[in-house]
Amino acid sequence: MTDTNQTAKIAGAPISWGVCEVPGWGYQLEPDLVLSQMADLGLVATEFGPDTFLPSEPQAKVSTLAAHGLRAVGGFVPVLLHQADHDPLPGLITELDNFLAAGAGTLVLAAATGVDGYDQRPDLDAAGWKTLLANLDRLAAATTDRGIVPTLHPHVGTMIEKPDEVDRVLAGSGIALTLDTGHLLIGGNDVVALAASAPDRIAHTHLKDVRADLAQQVQRGELSYTAAVAAGMYVPLGTGDVDLVGILDILSGAGYAGWYVMEQDTILSGPAQAAAALSDVAASLAFLTGALA
Repeated sequence: MTDTNQTAKIAGAPISWGVCEVPGWGYQLEPDLVLSQMADLGLVATEFGPDTFLPSEPQAKVSTLAAHGLRAVGGFVPVLLHQADHDPLPGLITELDNFLAAGAGTLVLAAATGVDGYDQRPDLDAAGWKTLLANLDRLAAATTDRGIVPTLHPHVGTMIEKPDEVDRVLAGSGIALTLDTGHLLIGGNDVVALAASAPDRIAHTHLKDVRADLAQQVQRGELSYTAAVAAGMYVPLGTGDVDLVGILDILSGAGYAGWYVMEQDTILSGPAQAAAALSDVAASLAFLTGALA
């Protein structure tokens, strides 16, 4: 029997249709097409996607999503956290006000590098780490005060990517994580071990599946992240090398009650690829629905 409580928390993400904030990422499909295809799949909710995807005014966001029978989960917000001369809180408060007005309950923070894209990042010294961790707790508190769930998204090409960096966040701050099964694996993390060791710190999931051969080329510096995505590093759920069933079992056993956001980072060359993107998401949805049964 399918667990309807869990399957009702499956959401989509525009990146699965190639919609991304990175300049020059690829062809960007029209929002109406992407949202219509989400609705056709029977999805009930989506993350916002990049700033240019939905209207900037919160009520317009709500109306656009509602026209397709969708509601807002929340969204990915890259924030500069490690520079002592930059206070990220005022900008985040504006984002949080917009989240509240749009009915979104989950903030997905990323520790931005200050550099466009995800193919390079600066080194972080001890002072930078101290600033980053303190800012994480400040921003998490401000988010919680507004009734929104704060999470940090370890992400390739951000300041939090590799195992020692994730461990440092878990030990040095109280913020919960977005467990992104793809970015964590590509960053060299044992995703199953992380889920098993800190299930109480996981408040949100981005479910991805990954070709390990291409992920390893990224880890070795033989292929840029963007080139690996273009080469098909991300694949439909259940067809790659991530132990998604094991991860889902751990989360279920720990009483996880957050969203399951399907993400297959994709770079499109033109509108004709919309059908292939839809097919991939449909395959991922079939896998996930079965795995949550």
